[in-house]
Parts: sequence; C-alpha cells; structure tokens
Amino acid sequence: MKTVESRPTLSESGLRTFESIADRWSLSVAERQRVLGLARSTYSRLRSKPAAAALDANALERISHVLGIYKALHVLFPDDEQADTWLDRPSDAFGGRPARERLTSGLISDLAYVRHHLDVARGW
Repeated sequence: MKTVESRPTLSESGLRTFESIADRWSLSVAERQRVLGLARSTYSRLRSKPAAAALDANALERISHVLGIYKALHVLFPDDEQADTWLDRPSDAFGGRPARERLTSGLISDLAYVRHHLDVARGW
C-alpha cells in the first residue's frame, strides 16, 4: 500500500508521465486540468514545478486510469498513431461520440468507464 510519504515520488513521476501521454493525445490545458481534477492555479503550479508536486489520492487515481487507458490502447492498436487518435473517433460504446468527451468530462467515473471499456475489449 502506498503511504503518504511516497506521494511526492509518485506525484512527480506520475505527473511527468501524464504530461507525455496528454501531449500524445493533444489534450488542451483545460482538458488536462479536468482529467486530473485540479483547479487551474493548482495545475499551473504543479506543471511549473513537478518535483514539488504532492498530488492527493484522487489525482493519483486519475493518473492511474490514464496510464491504464494508454496501455490498453497500445495493446489493442500496435500502430502508435491509431492508438493515440482512437480517443477522437466516434464509438458506439460512447453513444456515437468520441471517448475524449468522457475522458475529459472531469468525472473520475468517466475515466474508469473508458478504462473498463478498453480492458474488456482487450480481454481483461
């Protein structure tokens, strides 16, 4: 189990990894804030000094979902471009809308839904 003391280490590496994935997905700053569940000022501060980040359990869980979504996409689609653009393609699983809308809604339950959908698709 992760302790409060391990949060700064997890936060810094998690935030760096999240930013790399968000760049690949072309997420806007506002979308990144919503995915992480952070206010604009908090996100700006963390982004400028990731080494000083100490994300709460909610933000770390959100990053965990993003990592799971990213991994599932790259298992399902061996071509990087296909995997990274899947979020923008309409899908019946999301009512004909792109998964990006659920991913960036700001609700942790929507992140979990996208991740679960992809985990089922890859046979998990």
